[in-house]
Parts: sequence; C-alpha cells; structure tokens
Amino acid sequence: LLRDCALTHWRSPEKNRIRATTRTMANRTDIPRVLSIQSHVVHGYVGNKCAVFPLQLLGLEVDPVYSVQFSNHTGYPSFKGAVFDGQHLNSLLEGLEANRITNYTHLLTGYIGSASLLKQIADVSKKLRSWNKDFTYVCDPVMGDEGRLYVQPDIVEGFRQHIVPLASVIVPNQYEAELLTEGSISSVDEGFGAAAKLHERGPHTVIITSMLLADRPDEVLLLASTTRPQAGGPEQQQLVMSIPRINAYFTGTGDLLAALLLARLHHHQDHMTQAVDRAVAGLQAVLIDTATQCGPAALAAERTSEVCNARELRLIQNQDALRDPQVKLHCVTREQYRQQQAR
Repeated sequence: LLRDCALTHWRSPEKNRIRATTRTMANRTDIPRVLSIQSHVVHGYVGNKCAVFPLQLLGLEVDPVYSVQFSNHTGYPSFKGAVFDGQHLNSLLEGLEANRITNYTHLLTGYIGSASLLKQIADVSKKLRSWNKDFTYVCDPVMGDEGRLYVQPDIVEGFRQHIVPLASVIVPNQYEAELLTEGSISSVDEGFGAAAKLHERGPHTVIITSMLLADRPDEVLLLASTTRPQAGGPEQQQLVMSIPRINAYFTGTGDLLAALLLARLHHHQDHMTQAVDRAVAGLQAVLIDTATQCGPAALAAERTSEVCNARELRLIQNQDALRDPQVKLHCVTREQYRQQQAR
C-alpha cells in the first residue's frame, strides 16, 4: 500500500504542475510574494506559524509580520508575550520602502490584537494596491466562533468599516460573517445572502469556511461565492461543500485554511471549485492525522499543557499532503446542493 501511495504521489499532475510553475517563476522576478500579518507563537501552530510553511510549499514567497508574539497559543493554561500596535507595523513598512522591497502580490491578515494595528493594515493595503494594480488582499477576519467573541468591539467595527471594503477575498466563519453583516445565518440561503452583502461592500470572493446548521449536526458546511467569471460557467460562482465533522478540538485550523485558500486561488484563478477542493483536502489530511496521533487528548475537556501540546497541528509530518492532497470531498453548485436536499 505504501509503495502504491508513493507511486501515485510521484506521478501526480498537480504536484508536477506546481513544481513546474515554481521553477518557471524562480527564473523570473514575478514569483508571488505574500505579506502575512498575523499572530505568532514560539511553540505550536497558529497564525503565521500555520501560514508561512504551507504557502512556501505551494510556491509563494512569504514575509511574515507579527500582530502578537506569544510563547504559545492562548488555549494553554498560561502564555506570555506582547501585542504589537500600528506603529510597529508602520516602522517595518518604512524599512521595506526604504530598501524598495515592497513588490507584494498578496496581503494575508489574520488575528489582529489592536484597533490601531487594524487601521494601519487598511493603510498598508491601500499602499500595496497603489503599487500593484493586480494586488490581492485575502482577509481572515478573526473575531470569534460559535457565538463567542475573541476581540474588543472596536475591532469588529474596524473590520466592518475599514477592512471589508479593501479585501479582495474574505474568509470568515459563520459567526464572523454574521458579525460583519449584522445579521443571522441559519441556512445555506442566508449564508449566500450574507456573501452577497459582503460582495456589495468590496470583496469579489467570499468563502464562509464553516457553517453549523441545527438540522445537520454531523457535518460542517463551507460556502464559496465569487463575482469573478469561472471557467465552468456562472453556476460555478456559488459552491457548497459538506464536510464530515471530526470529533476533536483544534487550534489554528482557520489560519491554515486561509493560507491554503490563498495559494490555491492563486493557482486556480478561474476554477474556484478546484481551489476549494484542494485547500480543504490539505486541511483535512492534517486534521485527521493530528486527531489520530494525539489519541484521547483529541476530545479531552481539560486543557492542560500536555493536552494542548498533543493537539498541535502536524504540519511538518503532513507536508506532502499539503502540497499534493488526495481530494476526497468535492464542492457542488448551489443548485446541485438544493436538489440533493430536496430528494
């Protein structure tokens, strides 16, 4: 079995295509460059620790900027570190400008620890777009999950007013989409309604990365919506994916998925279905392996240091799957999903 898997992996057209693309880009100066502004931890995998390595595996250069730097993620019994403000980011950007090394094709943002940093990110986005008309801003508006808010209310308002209009792609979870649109989402139609509201305010692509519906407790839904033309026709602009729930607790899954979506959307610009399929496949491979390896800690209620450490995402061990995942779950169009549910 291992030999068969190795042969399949070696011959994968997707892996060969990414390698060929990366080799071609390496011979030019236009290799994609991502400025990634997110949290950072010394130990474990959240924020930039979840984003940089997968993006590099998929052929993108990454320059990370830390919104916070903690010893470990905040789910542990304790953590130490610092939260950085807008002046910190401004100082770093001034250094990059002074040396004329600001040729970024993408901006990726995740958890932002202060309102001043959020405002500065808005300024950075405007500046980067003025330098590169093809610039893409992928925003993961990390604010909370399942009804629990992680940030101060002024940050929520800052995302609504300053960030959403600037984002090219936005990847909220269900609760974050509700916060951004100031409405509730309890169905697929309401999810696409929220996506339409966000489209009107700026982003051409909206991916609600996880939706939990009361009548479907064993699955997570992902909704993807874009105003950009798709190779498969207009029906491919609204997609639904049903993902079986994994019985485990993880930290950093949203950060990893946002990075994978950025890379896959870059490689499959008019094939959103392929981009989402491959991004989710890479994430699922990491989650399933991590849940398997951490054993009883996967569902442990008590968050001891030992439990949290056992649940850290296994990125290095699954780098082949991140680069060239086995796709088992596929998007369907909104209409196909409606027909499936009507049966």
